[in-house]
Amino acid sequence: MAQKFNILVADPISETGIELLKKEPSFSVEVNLGLKAEADFAEAAKNAHAIIVRSGVKVTARVIEAAPNLKAVGRAGVGVDNIDVPAASKRGVVVMNTPGGNTISTAEQAFTLMMSLARKTPQAHASIVAGKWDRKSFQGTEVNGKTLAVLGMGRIGAEFAKRAKAFNMRVVAYDPYLSKNRAESLGVELFENLDEALGQADFITMHMPLTPDTRHMLNAERLGRLKKGARIINCARGGLIDDNALAQALTDGKVAGAALDVFEVEPPPADYPLLKAPNTVFTPHLGASTGEAQENVGIEIAEVIAAHLLHGTIVNAVNMPNVDPKTLAEKGHFLKFGELLGRLLSQFAPARSGQITISYSGKVGTGDTSLISRAILKGYLERPCGTEQVNYINATGVAENLGIRFNESRVPDASEFSDLIEVQAANGAETASIAGTFFAGSPRIVKVNGRHIETRPEGTLLLIENIDRPGMIAAYSAALGKNQVNIADMSLSRNKEGGTALTLLTLDSTPSPEVIAELEAIPGISRVHCVVV
Repeated sequence: MAQKFNILVADPISETGIELLKKEPSFSVEVNLGLKAEADFAEAAKNAHAIIVRSGVKVTARVIEAAPNLKAVGRAGVGVDNIDVPAASKRGVVVMNTPGGNTISTAEQAFTLMMSLARKTPQAHASIVAGKWDRKSFQGTEVNGKTLAVLGMGRIGAEFAKRAKAFNMRVVAYDPYLSKNRAESLGVELFENLDEALGQADFITMHMPLTPDTRHMLNAERLGRLKKGARIINCARGGLIDDNALAQALTDGKVAGAALDVFEVEPPPADYPLLKAPNTVFTPHLGASTGEAQENVGIEIAEVIAAHLLHGTIVNAVNMPNVDPKTLAEKGHFLKFGELLGRLLSQFAPARSGQITISYSGKVGTGDTSLISRAILKGYLERPCGTEQVNYINATGVAENLGIRFNESRVPDASEFSDLIEVQAANGAETASIAGTFFAGSPRIVKVNGRHIETRPEGTLLLIENIDRPGMIAAYSAALGKNQVNIADMSLSRNKEGGTALTLLTLDSTPSPEVIAELEAIPGISRVHCVVV
């Protein structure tokens, strides 16, 4: 019988999106829009496999912990400020949003605010409604020929820039992740320094996410250094601007105007200083408030939640690399194999290894390998973390908490292998490594500690390092035979004649600690590790 998934919709989304979910026989959909209290939300979520929200409720750690079956939280919109992402990651819950659904809606809202600010349209309207005809008080400024600074050149920032260029504005951009080639294709001037970009601007539009690095990126100091007559538009996130500092800059005339759709406190209280500042235009977080945008994000979040529950697909996740069906088809077999390599390495790696290095060779190293690396980390960390649940989502966080650094590298030529993954653990100069590939679709271990060997990763593996001299194989084979441990397969390697030899044995049973101690006591043997697949 197919598994039944419970989906809790805790904020209004489009009926089309809800109907899309209800059509799937495997889904049971509950729409509950009255969950403002955390305790009520936690109670309603206790059987949920997925939760869908907008910005009206908060998915707290308590809500997440109350839902032991929870697999995904979907945000119908961009910002995830109302979701405790670290708590979700720790529990292995993927958090996905819909960055594309409201792109045009938000870009148009921001552009409308810029034009309203430039021409003082709301104030002029209020004057007319009040029975006045005061043309002199509402002289505006043209945007034609002015310099616009776009802070954040993602989807929305790019759409805003496109419209600004159509109005003959010079567009400069600041975005730490925007490449020069992409900037050129958008027809914008890219600045690597935020203050240099701001110094050029007559108008500034904000399209950054709110993070510890971007909070108050427009603070009192930066506001004080802006070009005389500069005007600011923010339809992104409250908190990118220090609202109190902006209120003071507007009052002092250091900033010519501000048009905001978002605030640090929403809704802003009646005594909010910014509400009393001159030359402002305010709207109540309407960036995505169009019928088209709400329809789009409702359908999009329903589709990504359905794909994740039914197929494991991950799209637009904020705490996990994207995993689309094509990626799963091409590299899915490497996930379990990577996890196996990590688990095997953890059993003979140096104690308290603080560095994990993953090297990819051949086709497996093309494209995004971050999910395979997470699988390797998951396998490596499961044993040392004991009862803590380690999964693809929280593996990097668990490693960080343990003080383990990890990095990836790519080797262009895989030499004799079309695909090769090698994982090394290091504690200072002491290292251990394992490498594997696929032969005719079957996984193989092909290197251990840099030595070429070959075996199937199955059963119990016994790793023995010893001096390369006659009689060593007979000595440890005799010890195993005496203790009724049968050898199923053997692979040998040495660095040079009379140097150090490495043997990898596949055993029919797992030797006891006493047998391992007996092997270690054989003269010439330097290291013995029992590794259970």
